[in-house]
Amino acid sequence: MANITAAQVNELRKQTGAGMMDCKKALVESEGDFEKAIDILRKTGQKLASNRADRDANEGVVLSKTTDDNKTAAVIMFNCETDFVAKNQEIIDFTNMLLELGLEKGCKNVDELKSLEVDGRKVEDKVIDMIGKTGEKLNLSKFQVVTGERAFSYNHPGNRVASIAAFNKDVADEQTGKDVVMQIAAMAPVALDKESVSEEVIAKEIEIGKDIARQEGKPEEMLEKIAMGKLNKFFKESTLLNQDFYKDTKKTVQQMLTETDKGLTVVDFKRFALS
Repeated sequence: MANITAAQVNELRKQTGAGMMDCKKALVESEGDFEKAIDILRKTGQKLASNRADRDANEGVVLSKTTDDNKTAAVIMFNCETDFVAKNQEIIDFTNMLLELGLEKGCKNVDELKSLEVDGRKVEDKVIDMIGKTGEKLNLSKFQVVTGERAFSYNHPGNRVASIAAFNKDVADEQTGKDVVMQIAAMAPVALDKESVSEEVIAKEIEIGKDIARQEGKPEEMLEKIAMGKLNKFFKESTLLNQDFYKDTKKTVQQMLTETDKGLTVVDFKRFALS
């Protein structure tokens, strides 16, 4: 059996981030061979990932960022099992690294991001390494981007909610763009405007409106009209450009934008939030 020193254990720990006992065990098993020890630790991570596949990972980190030219913004969600791990700076830094990587490489979705390599290894494999370090189920679950003449991003304190938005033209007043992404984070719109709401969602809202009116004992011939009224309320409350602006509820978000710069509007947005 190889004589494993504390210095060797510390060096392996620096390279991998794994726990002291795991590093010592891997070095003993590999008889002091660092490359083999690293492979052993990676396999441990893969085994942990397999064992935890059926566990819930509802906590995590949500972050957003814009490119240097401010024309593209991205938002990412990286899940873990506990709030304790979500607050671990290494997990936050890892998530931020993936976010920056996705922006740099022009990824459009999470599958494209997962297929990239970091230090010669796929992102998915790096996630498995992190599973070995934390002992929790981890999942790179979401990554989306928006692109326009100007893009903004917002990270709510605590890394649980983030939003991004793209505009059809440059935004002269920076505060306007910041207000919009804060509106998105706070008010959680489901679509940009009425036209962006799918026919399926509209049909569902009308049916819900009819059911509610029917349960309230309203006449059958009035159900359609009542349901349409509720649908219009849905449009106002749930579509970004029709929502009341959070700083001045006497005007909609679109009215605020028009007052700021005629012709200015939002062309796309995304919002990620941990439940």
